[in-house]
Amino acid sequence: MARSPFPPAETRDYPKMVIPPPGPRAKEIIARDARTVSQNLTKDVPLVVARGRGMVVEDVDGNLFLDFAAGISTVSTGHCHPEVVKAVQAQAGELIHICYTDFYYPVYLELCEELARIAPISGNKRVFLTNSGAEAVETAVKLARVRTGRQKVIGFFGAFHGRTYGAMTLTASKTVQRKGYGPLVPDILHTHYAYCYRCPVNRKPETCSVECLELLTESYFHHTVDPQEVAAIIVEPIQGEGGFIPPHKEFLPRLQRLCRDNGILLIADEVQCGMGRTGRMFALEHFGIDPDMIILAKGIASGMPIAAVIARDDVMKWNDGGHGSTFGGNPVSCASALATLRLLQEGLVDNAGTVGAYLIEKLQRLKGRHAGIGDVRGLGLMVGIEVVGRGGEPDPGTRDRVIEKAFEQGLLTLPCGSSTIRLSPPLIAGRADVDKAVAILDRSFAG
Repeated sequence: MARSPFPPAETRDYPKMVIPPPGPRAKEIIARDARTVSQNLTKDVPLVVARGRGMVVEDVDGNLFLDFAAGISTVSTGHCHPEVVKAVQAQAGELIHICYTDFYYPVYLELCEELARIAPISGNKRVFLTNSGAEAVETAVKLARVRTGRQKVIGFFGAFHGRTYGAMTLTASKTVQRKGYGPLVPDILHTHYAYCYRCPVNRKPETCSVECLELLTESYFHHTVDPQEVAAIIVEPIQGEGGFIPPHKEFLPRLQRLCRDNGILLIADEVQCGMGRTGRMFALEHFGIDPDMIILAKGIASGMPIAAVIARDDVMKWNDGGHGSTFGGNPVSCASALATLRLLQEGLVDNAGTVGAYLIEKLQRLKGRHAGIGDVRGLGLMVGIEVVGRGGEPDPGTRDRVIEKAFEQGLLTLPCGSSTIRLSPPLIAGRADVDKAVAILDRSFAG
């Protein structure tokens, strides 16, 4: 019998609320957290997790939640998928750490070979493994600068690339993510990302991709920056933290041509939108582009800490000793990633596309019943619900209340953008899970 990428079905009904959250055990742990843990780690809802299985998260008081957050799009194969757990346990019994910067070990190489095989970059490819998405972004920027001999890097308004200094400087999602941390890394610029909902340029879909790029060429290349000084342009093929925003269909191909014409490296940040989430292994495949580098993290290893920079062979050329990582490509994380990639290719990517289309269809119907839903957008199981006020303006307050009401009924979601509800369930989600989630959202908006 062929192995199924789906874990055994959860035997208990879910969601199931046995006590209004947070319950007594949760309150005790939250109080302990308030005394000791860094205060910047604020939570959207008071969830204290005991365990997770498949689509289900159980809190310390026995409530069962339907998970449409997946650890910020990370637990791609569902919580504790038996194949992933088996791979982690087996590797932990053989080798936990030795450091690939100093020594070889097979599982690191096996993962790099597989990522190079599947990455939609033309020609021969090389892979460097890191611990997190932010670290991978830093790696890509360093590589772009040393490879091109240029200094400047261009990102986009609405983008999120991480919170370390270089990644934070490239991030332009919310001011709070940068406020008070200057001076930031020099020679990083931002321009407009071409999308049609609440377009900051002109809200004319037939021309917006052209005009957004004209802003870049006219504002920077004609007046401020010589394109020969630009090392790279980094872009999320679908913006994540900025609001789950797919670009205009012509934007990325035109951006690639702009890069090629000026010798600029194109970096696709697929940390959140990659690894099958959009119904393709890589989100950039929806747009037919051929980047110079791809950055991966989050869903690559079902929750284990690992990330990757994949680059064309002629790009991945470092000065000797210029970059390394103690824990990047940890053996246990590599084993988890290999198991995850097998499951994704055995059916979970296709499932994300099919179930994601069903989710968007159901949410479009929901939009017709609730004036507070201004937009439903996304690809695959990367779907955003824009919450608006009576005048059509973003309404973050209502968005937050809907998320809270959904939590009280057993549905886990997250915010993103100025007023968007982020739906990014594990890629094992089925139509029944969608039906449950949409029904809870319906009641939450009505409330």
